[in-house]
Amino acid sequence: MRARVVLTALWLSALPLLAACHRTTGTLSEEQQRRFDAEHVVRRAIDLPFRRTHDTGSRDAGWEESDASIVVTEQSVVIHQGDHFWLEITPRSTGTYEVARDHDRLSLHAGSGKSATSWSFRPPDDAPGWAEDIRKVIRDTAGAQRRERGHE
Repeated sequence: MRARVVLTALWLSALPLLAACHRTTGTLSEEQQRRFDAEHVVRRAIDLPFRRTHDTGSRDAGWEESDASIVVTEQSVVIHQGDHFWLEITPRSTGTYEVARDHDRLSLHAGSGKSATSWSFRPPDDAPGWAEDIRKVIRDTAGAQRRERGHE
């Protein structure tokens, strides 16, 4: 009985340490948060499992899985781990972007050819709505506007 009390006390004293070890990927700097607030956040998900595929079609092709967060505003899409941005799509972006939906999974593709990278994830709800909101941002990028005018 005494051993059980000691183990329980040890476990309870370790809980704050365990909680401190868990880091969320959703933490943003005050400046980043102000930016997203000014752009009007449409969708946000924190600590989702993402699969990043890289170097498609090359000998170095591969993928990695890790948790990340995503913010979709009226002007931008950002996939990030804390204040480290993996992908940022803004109105000034000139690259090629595409979002595809397969049931409840979305794949966001950036770039083309062997330099293409994709991020695949399951949004917490309303996958069709997430896909449409991301497409709106992509349609308003400088690259999409240029391609629409036929300059590429």
